[in-house]
Amino acid sequence: MTNFRDLTADQRYEQDFEGPDGQTGRVWADYAVQGDRRTILHVEAEDALRGTGAAGRFMQALSDHARGSNIRLTPRCGYAVAWFKRHPDQADVLA
Repeated sequence: MTNFRDLTADQRYEQDFEGPDGQTGRVWADYAVQGDRRTILHVEAEDALRGTGAAGRFMQALSDHARGSNIRLTPRCGYAVAWFKRHPDQADVLA
C-alpha cells in the first residue's frame, strides 16, 4: 500500500493497494471544493480490488486525512454515505 494522496489540481484523493494477484491497484474519490469542505462525489476501486476491503481502508485513510487537515467531508456518493453510516465513530469529520 502506498501513501494516501490529495491531487488538488484534479480534485481527487487516491491510494494504491496490493490486490490478491500481487498487482497494485488504485482506489480514488472525486470531490468538489467548498471552502474547508470536500463533497465526496464518487468513490471507485479498480476491478482487481473490488471485494478486498481496499475501498474501506481508503475511506479510513480519507477520514484520517480530513481530520489531520481540518477538512470537513460531505458524502454524496452512495458508497461513502453507506461507509459513514457503518462507521459512526468517524462522524467527527462530516460537515
